[in-house]
Parts: sequence; C-alpha cells; structure tokens
Amino acid sequence: MLRDRAYLIAKLNFHLYNEKNDEKASYYFEGGIATMVAHSNRGKDLLSNVIYFEKENAPLAVQIAIQYTDTYNENLKGYVNGIYTIDGGTHVTGFRIALNKVVSDYGKKAGILTDKATITAEDLKEGLTGVVYVKMPSESLQFESQTKAKLNNPEIQGFVQTAVREGLETYLEENPRDAKSILDKVLLAAKARMAARAAKDAVIRKGALEGSSLPGKLADCQSRDPETSELYIVEGDSAGGSAKMGRDRKFQAILPLGGKILNTERAHLEKIIKFEELKDLIIALGGGIGDTINYDKMRYHRIIIMTDADVDGQHIATLLLTFFYRHMPDIIKRGYLYMALPPLYKISSGKQSEYVYDDEGKNEVVKRLTNGKITIQRYKGLGEMNPSQLWETTMDPKNRILKQISVEDAEETDRLFTVLMGEDVPPRKRFIQTHAKTATLDI
Repeated sequence: MLRDRAYLIAKLNFHLYNEKNDEKASYYFEGGIATMVAHSNRGKDLLSNVIYFEKENAPLAVQIAIQYTDTYNENLKGYVNGIYTIDGGTHVTGFRIALNKVVSDYGKKAGILTDKATITAEDLKEGLTGVVYVKMPSESLQFESQTKAKLNNPEIQGFVQTAVREGLETYLEENPRDAKSILDKVLLAAKARMAARAAKDAVIRKGALEGSSLPGKLADCQSRDPETSELYIVEGDSAGGSAKMGRDRKFQAILPLGGKILNTERAHLEKIIKFEELKDLIIALGGGIGDTINYDKMRYHRIIIMTDADVDGQHIATLLLTFFYRHMPDIIKRGYLYMALPPLYKISSGKQSEYVYDDEGKNEVVKRLTNGKITIQRYKGLGEMNPSQLWETTMDPKNRILKQISVEDAEETDRLFTVLMGEDVPPRKRFIQTHAKTATLDI
C-alpha cells in the first residue's frame, strides 16, 4: 500500500518502521505513476516510451501513464484519490473509449489503417501497461459497492476521455516511431483475434460445453453444483487412472493430461484452442475462453493441479499456472485454483505408517520412530500409489493438503512470469542461478 502511495504521490518519501522486528522500508519515486509503469515493464521488450499526460479542471484532475510492450497481456490499473479500483469504473471506461478513437483516427490519418480495417478495445489491450489516476473531492465519490472496487461517477468518464484525446493525440503526432510501433502491435492483435474467433467457433460450438460434448478423457462428478464440485487436473494417464478409481465420484472429477502442455506465456488464443490438452481443459471447465469468457458458468469452484513431486511435475504445474494466470486470471482472483501436495515418502515401522512431504519431514519421523525396523518408501510419481493410497494422502478432504493459489504482489508476479516463461534465456538463467539454492517447499 505504501509503495503504491509513493508512486501516486511523486517526490514524497514514505518510511515504514516495524518496531516488533526493527524492519525498515522506504519508498520514493521521482517520476510518480510514469515510474510505476516503467517498473512494471522491467525485463520486457518495449514498443514505446512511457507516455505521460495530465489534465486539471478544478475540482477534477487526472494523471495517465501508458506504455506498450511486446507481450500479449494487459496490466491496466485505475485509482481515485489513492484508492485502487480493482474493477475499474468510469475513469477506466473513459480511458478505453478515448484510446480506441485516438489510435484509430491516427492510424487512418497516417495511412497505416485502411478504411475497411477496424480495431477494437480488445486489440488495444494486448501489451498495454497503464495507470489512470483521478483526483476529485472525496464527498463527491460514488462507488458501485462498499468495497470501493468500481468508480461510478458519470462526470469522470467524459473528463478522462478529453484528457486522453488531448494528451495522446499530441504524443502520437510528435512521436511517429512510437505511434507506428503501437499500431503495428494493435493490428497484429486484431489479426490474431479474428483467427482465434474462427478457431474457437470451430472447436467450441453452441452447446459444446455441456453433456455428451465434454472431453472423453474427463471422468466427471455426479454433482452439478459448482460450489461443491472439484476438478483434479492430473499428470499422466497412470496417475489419472488411480485418481479415477480412488476419488469420491459424488463431487470429484478427474481430467488426465498427457505429457508437457503448451507454454502460453506468449501464445495467442488461436494456438491455445488448437492445443488438444488445453482445449479439453477449457471445455471441461465450461466458462469459455478469450473475450467471451464467463466465470459464472465455471463447472467447478475448486480446480486442483495434481502433479508428481519431482522436477517434471513442477514444470507441468508451472505451465498450468501460466495458462490460468495469463488467460483465466479471475479463476485465481476468485480463489478457485489449488495445488495438491502429494507425499514424497511413506515411512513404516511395524503397524505404524506416516506420509511425509519433504526430506526434513522424513528425518524428523525417522528420529521419532526408534522402535523396530523402519521402512522408507519414496514415491517417484503419483502413478506409484494405488487408488486407496492416492485417496488417503492427496484426495480425501479429511487428510489432504491443498495450497490455494493467490497473488500477493501483481507487479512482481507479472515480472516473474515474463522472466521464467518468456523467450529471453539470459534473464531466466540469472534468476535460476541466483535463487535455486534458496527454493523451498512451503507446506
């Protein structure tokens, strides 16, 4: 919160002192929200400089900073009086409407867009990082709900539209190289959108998300209540078979995935929909994908990634996390996504047995079980467990350990996905060399 406040109020120092542990933190940003955008895009290929403009017409004021990168995702934040409006509102709506008009008009004027070519607000999202910060009298604020997640003041939309039109038109005219890079990016996004729509229409036909059209490899549950239904995404057919036999059919569905899945960090929707394993996952989930996604139609409110407790399993889990974070982010925001933690060892001594999840736990149990012969069984994969063991250790709600996936720092999370799953090898190599020895399994 303090870091964001330091971005919003440029040239003001914020100091935090934690007297419990003597921890200190300081935040100061000379460039305000322009620096916020620049920091968010560290490590990405930039298509433009940070574009900053502001407008004041008392008692209203707005600051806007945007930048385009060679990525496929949007990172746009709206603030009002220092409050982060996570669901946007009239200030963000005004920004989007004006952005679309200004870029379209400039493209046609510069001869880059033909009269028949059309770009949409969705096309302008791809690769956009931006901040829209509005300041206004506190007593005039109108929010959609008590959570202050969405600004509802109607007068703000027109005010922000005017600010974007004046500021962005001037910037594009004075910086034709940046303007062309942005338009080239937007046109590529438009082509990808049209290709994705054709692919999606071919794959996900009307009614294809229900009944007999579900993937053949999906072992669905009996429940039709999303709040009580679970989907286990399981690595491999062997583990999938054990999970299908060991599950509780009333509320647990199983979808086995074969082999490595597509890295979707830099994949357009067209390619994702054509990838068989991801296509099956999208259809099984039931909410669609892309600009028509409807999270209220998701068939499961607990989606559990269950992979082997080894490097290959962690790789597959990371690929799945990339897919959800980049293409179905609200599944994470709504708290639907989990990781299952299968045990690494079964330690037995006489009639007594315990399952443990790491080497430290194994050592503790071995020290405690001093009576009798100790047998240690290491599970190389989920497929080595029989159905009853898999149920007992990893699927039974009474015993299992699930980790709910959440995002604590959106900016840092976005940067890490770019570094670890992007095309540039040197940043990824540096990260791994720096952090490999400090990586831990936090149970």
